[in-house]
Amino acid sequence: MKKYYERYKHAIPLIIYGIIYLTWFSYLERTVTHPSRIIHVWLDDYIPFCEIFVIPYFLWFAYVSVVVLYCFFKNKPEYVNTCIFLFTGMTVFLVISTLWPNGHHLRPYNMPRENIFTGMIAHLYRIDTPTNLWPSIHVYNSIGAHLAVMHDQKLAANKPVQIGSLILCVSIILSTVFIKQHSMFDVLTAFIMAGIMYAVVYQANIVTAWRNLHTTAKRRIRQI
Repeated sequence: MKKYYERYKHAIPLIIYGIIYLTWFSYLERTVTHPSRIIHVWLDDYIPFCEIFVIPYFLWFAYVSVVVLYCFFKNKPEYVNTCIFLFTGMTVFLVISTLWPNGHHLRPYNMPRENIFTGMIAHLYRIDTPTNLWPSIHVYNSIGAHLAVMHDQKLAANKPVQIGSLILCVSIILSTVFIKQHSMFDVLTAFIMAGIMYAVVYQANIVTAWRNLHTTAKRRIRQI
């Protein structure tokens, strides 16, 4: 048991944060029913409803999960970077949703067509309220997952994986507005937040800096 604990103890922060996030988000979904801040920008009026994009929208769940699990088992430093990137953005989202409850009125009152894709969207609308939208976690986490792919040496060297990840990432981002789950404002602010966190996590390399600081501190303690 001790051997497995030492090998997989980096799963503990992921599990703890997952519980905190799901509990907090579920609370917001139950309590924010009539948000005072309605999100809308002029670009939203020019984006058509396109139901086929529900496919990449749902693929988001598998995309982010597979990337995180890959890093968990294959690349622990990148796993740490990815967790810091994702957890920070998701926490900012929760704080914003708590302090400034928001929503939108972009969803169509009636589906323009009847097919399997509009049926999937209708089901999505029933289980996911048009609240707690800003910034879009679908967009932010997709960017984070693609950054993880690009910063893993093995995955970055695999052209099909690299291109496939980029196509899926872009498709998910587009899906958020084409199935009227998000305003362009949510998308743009997610990009801004991702840009800031990219600079913090990858450009400033805070994980390496923290490890160097921790190692130096341990050496000094031993010297004392």
